[in-house]
Amino acid sequence: MPDSAARVLRQFRQVFNAVKSHFRQVEKVAGIGGAQLWALSVVALQPGIGVNALARAMDIQQTTASNLVRALVAMGLLTAERKGEDRRAVQLRLLPAGDEVLRRAPGPFSGVLPAAIAQLDAEALTRLEADLALLIALLRPESGAAGMPLAQL
Repeated sequence: MPDSAARVLRQFRQVFNAVKSHFRQVEKVAGIGGAQLWALSVVALQPGIGVNALARAMDIQQTTASNLVRALVAMGLLTAERKGEDRRAVQLRLLPAGDEVLRRAPGPFSGVLPAAIAQLDAEALTRLEADLALLIALLRPESGAAGMPLAQL
């Protein structure tokens, strides 16, 4: 393996380990997974949000968001109520237990990688996006992988 390839591999290991370490810390302190914590934080900021809007806010698939919501409701951290004119639409609200989880959980709630990416300037993001597209083309990952939260990988 060329030295440059080995250095890049080590950089990916640092990224993956930082992400993994953050999610372990979240689970240890908050008692829930990283994706669940992020979902709770989105609902806390947008009371009454629906599952589809939650999925868009987290940039995940709607079925993944539904599964997160189902688990959070079962844990007593969220309510999912059908109110208003459209009885098919669910409105999500944080329960006091969910608020307590958010208070004790380490941030950033979205995870360390999304938070770090958000700090990059437009030029760096453009370069990174192009370079990662080349790598992804070589890896040929499953089509649904892009819509799955990192905490669930």
